[in-house]
Amino acid sequence: MSDAFSGSVPGHVPVLRLGDVLLVTLQGDLHDSTAQQLQQDIAETITNSRVTGVLLDISGVEIVDSFLGRVLAEIAAQAKLLAADTVVAGMRPAVAITLVELGLELPGLRTALSTEAAMDLLTNGNASFRSRGLRQESP
Repeated sequence: MSDAFSGSVPGHVPVLRLGDVLLVTLQGDLHDSTAQQLQQDIAETITNSRVTGVLLDISGVEIVDSFLGRVLAEIAAQAKLLAADTVVAGMRPAVAITLVELGLELPGLRTALSTEAAMDLLTNGNASFRSRGLRQESP
């Protein structure tokens, strides 16, 4: 079995297998047909390879809208039904701000600052957190 599923079809998003984790790197816009194919590819790969995690790297996404937010939530929900956890890595500050401004909640999704932290979270059950930059608000 190949460790990667990728096609040469324009607009196709490769789904790579790294051990027990699928790595999906999103770049730029995700159109309806591409999103539908991506969801199908991820579900089939989880089922066929019995992976336990899906890492969605969105570091190449500069703009997010409600469509992309819904796609991410649907991928996480489908993966969860197939016994795989999902972590989103590499979210840019502008993307996080936009998600909050749109009022989008992403149930079932955990986030990590980097792909390395996301892999750690998926394989070891805990992310490597940075201590700097954390604040505790006073009551």
